[in-house]
Amino acid sequence: MDSTFYNALGIQKENSGCSTGQKWITSKKSKVLNITSPIDEKHIASVQTCSHDDYIEVKKQALRAFEVWCTIPAPKRGEIVRQIGLKLREHKEDLGKLVTLEMGKSIQEGYGEVQEMIDICDFAVGLSRQLYGFTMHSERPEHRIYDQYQPIGIVGIISAFNFPVAVYAWNAMLAAVCGDVCIWKPSSKVPLTAIAIQKIIAEVLKENNLPEGIFNLVIGSGRDVGEAMLQDEEVGLISITGSTPVGRHANEVIARRFGKIICELGGNNAIIVSKHADLRLAIPAIVFGAVGTAGQRCTSTRRVIIHEDMYDTVKKSLVKAYKSLKIGSPLDENNHVGPLIDAGAVSMFKDAVKQAKEQGGNLVYGGQVLSGKAFKSKNYVRPCIFDVTNDMPIVQEETFAPILYLIKYSGDIENAIKIHNDVRQGLSSAIFTQDVRESEIFLSYRGSDCGIANVNIGTSGAEIGGAFGGEKETGGGRESGSDAWKGYMRRQTNTINWSKELPLAQGIKFNI
Repeated sequence: MDSTFYNALGIQKENSGCSTGQKWITSKKSKVLNITSPIDEKHIASVQTCSHDDYIEVKKQALRAFEVWCTIPAPKRGEIVRQIGLKLREHKEDLGKLVTLEMGKSIQEGYGEVQEMIDICDFAVGLSRQLYGFTMHSERPEHRIYDQYQPIGIVGIISAFNFPVAVYAWNAMLAAVCGDVCIWKPSSKVPLTAIAIQKIIAEVLKENNLPEGIFNLVIGSGRDVGEAMLQDEEVGLISITGSTPVGRHANEVIARRFGKIICELGGNNAIIVSKHADLRLAIPAIVFGAVGTAGQRCTSTRRVIIHEDMYDTVKKSLVKAYKSLKIGSPLDENNHVGPLIDAGAVSMFKDAVKQAKEQGGNLVYGGQVLSGKAFKSKNYVRPCIFDVTNDMPIVQEETFAPILYLIKYSGDIENAIKIHNDVRQGLSSAIFTQDVRESEIFLSYRGSDCGIANVNIGTSGAEIGGAFGGEKETGGGRESGSDAWKGYMRRQTNTINWSKELPLAQGIKFNI
């Protein structure tokens, strides 16, 4: 890509990674991140990180901005978000390409991720007129009870590399219409897309004469920035996307100060293939779920639990599909699978393949690190398939790579569900069946224990209209659609006495 492309998004050879909106902060204490593309390992740009002192300065500006932003009526805050969505539409193609260049996902997925930002802006605009409370009947005469929701203040957003911009928007656009201000710490692996988004949003704020500090960016290490956010009592809510160990630490730190947290952590997502499944639907769903984003989605399909009557047929079909996968530059729309994010991810892939073999898994297909003229970096791998049992230690873990485990079950659907639920994670799940009873059991209280449960679609590719999140070690948080907005606000119950007396609840008498 030429410099014109980067200039259109405000990306320079050297960039500040700390911003309160119009102002970009460059500290003498900052470190430099050199960003290379996983596609070809070529240098893209450098970023000067945010120091601890810089974070404190940003936080102070955010607090000042909150005093203004929370007084603006919610529909007018929604109007600002609407304008942000329009700006994102103007830059959709360039942003999508930058997501692909920096993260390595396919160009179609890059465009799709930016579209997801646009969609959540549209959702938030409508939401800005629907921040409803409820009115209740009081047991006391001439009294009224209702509940309402108030802004929290500062919302800290810590996002992961695999979705450089979409998950930020899930949080930031909802928080914005709720009256909160945001401090965003993106992954240091993908800071350039965050800088581009920050500059796009800054245009809207400037055009509307709004103060700095409503949308803030702090690119820096966990030690200098991330830990400060977790411990900061003036950050009312932290939304964090990452591994289960990272989430466990965040929960412990934030719980000590009685803060609020939304966690989106590990997923060990499974698809059940019943003997009543339509394989014309199941096979492509499994393959996309397993190899899309090179297996680096939190909703990626990790396990397929297959009825013994269908097992050999499904395995044969999957191997045939995997052999047809085109692996290469994600900028080429004909390719299905791009690179892993970096050398560390490749090492993790290799180690998981080794462990699966050592623990008794049968490698059915793939598992190699790829090299040759067709591959411009060492980050490309061949997605693999294993025959396994669910109790293998490696199967119980989430490996952020395109490794698919096939597990056989016999008997009725309850046996499959027992295997399905027998992991510590609980994010996304699916069943393929044409049997109504099986699908209803899967969706019932004795079915999937995940936050997302699908019938005849895969585990990956959630829409923004539904609340996104999981249970167990996935963290229990909810983002994006439905009533997830309530997580970004304080809930308050109000009682109004409009009588001339002071009756007490429960009929208590207190005479003085």
